[in-house]
Amino acid sequence: MKFKPLALAILLGLSLTAWAQRDAELMDWKEGAIPPPPAFDVAKLLTFEVSAASSLVYGVDPATLSIADDGIVRYVMVATSASGVRNVFYEGLRCSSGEFKTYARYTPEGAWVKVTRPEWRSVFGNLPSRHALQFARSGACDNMTPASSVNEIVRRLKASKFSQ
Repeated sequence: MKFKPLALAILLGLSLTAWAQRDAELMDWKEGAIPPPPAFDVAKLLTFEVSAASSLVYGVDPATLSIADDGIVRYVMVATSASGVRNVFYEGLRCSSGEFKTYARYTPEGAWVKVTRPEWRSVFGNLPSRHALQFARSGACDNMTPASSVNEIVRRLKASKFSQ
């Protein structure tokens, strides 16, 4: 199928306009108030695989999931080693930009410690762990938007557990 130069220019112009509008929306976006870290129960974790090469098992307590008006999916992520050692994070996932932020870490003494200056990081970055990307793919995001509801995220996490 051949496009005439004018038709191609119109299509390209519409595409560039859509990207410019998306970029403007991302720049105008403001994060809402961040709720305190919720209580979590490791016995209720919905686990998912991040990497076949990783010895860590990642999971989210469904009771900690929320989707805020600002489009952020917030949750408590638990990474458990083969020896039973746990790292626990209170995080936010921004599907529209492909970023996540760690708000607080849970100490072995049982207390949350806020991250001093939490920053948005790409889920596609070269991180030691790609848990946020896999969480997004396992059900938290529909491409660049959050899942339609917390129940939908839970349903998808449960379904992905059996499909791995």
